[in-house]
Amino acid sequence: MHKNGCVNVGDTDMYYVAFGEGKKNLVVLPGLSDGLWTVNGKAWLLAGTYKKFFKDYTVYIFSRKNVIPEGYSIKEMADDQATAMKNLGIEKAIVMGVSQGGMIAQFLAANYLELVEKLLLVVTAPYANETIKEVVSKWIDMTTSSTHTELMLDTAEKVYTKEFNENNKKYLSVLARFTKPKNYDRFRKNAYAILGFDARPVLSQIKCPTYIMSGNCDNTVGNDAPYELRDGISNNELIIFDGLGHGLFEEDRNFYNNVLDICNR
Repeated sequence: MHKNGCVNVGDTDMYYVAFGEGKKNLVVLPGLSDGLWTVNGKAWLLAGTYKKFFKDYTVYIFSRKNVIPEGYSIKEMADDQATAMKNLGIEKAIVMGVSQGGMIAQFLAANYLELVEKLLLVVTAPYANETIKEVVSKWIDMTTSSTHTELMLDTAEKVYTKEFNENNKKYLSVLARFTKPKNYDRFRKNAYAILGFDARPVLSQIKCPTYIMSGNCDNTVGNDAPYELRDGISNNELIIFDGLGHGLFEEDRNFYNNVLDICNR
């Protein structure tokens, strides 16, 4: 089953894709790139990464909602995510949040304990630290002062290792062409939400088993972030990917095997 779907959330709706036939649910919340490139119509493109999950799991990947108000916060994103899950009949799920998606997942797990049975926090942080503020503020500025290709170049530099960038530089112009939005309004609203993010007051409310997956060369959220998450969440396991940074989920060949192993525990 491969599905491109849309679910009502308040006065707007939210795109999602779903694949797999399993009775267990895995909900995936992507990062800031969703501000440029939603999951709409991309079920077949995204499904391949999760093919080993199909037998036992139904995998859902959600975008942020389609109409984003000014001042929209990470906590409000989590509230809307809970509404979307409930409206789709997802009563309980393993939730994997990547980068900004991990920020949303923290509030989701803290405030909707009944929905989240297990939490995977990938290359994320418990608040907008100085590294995050510097990186994201620059990206916001670049949406008005630079070309889209320059924004993608800076993103690649912050997210991936030098070796990965060197091996894939020929694809960057193609990526830039496919990810350039009509305007950057959605991206900026998502980015400003990151700058105002702080989940530290609610981390102790997260009771489900939590797996913190980070690199030790992360130039986007910094290298202290996973340890701050570890110290704030009681029931957790910290998994560090040596030599990798913010793009470890694309660079590490065994990443999704590790995710499946965690889901099956």
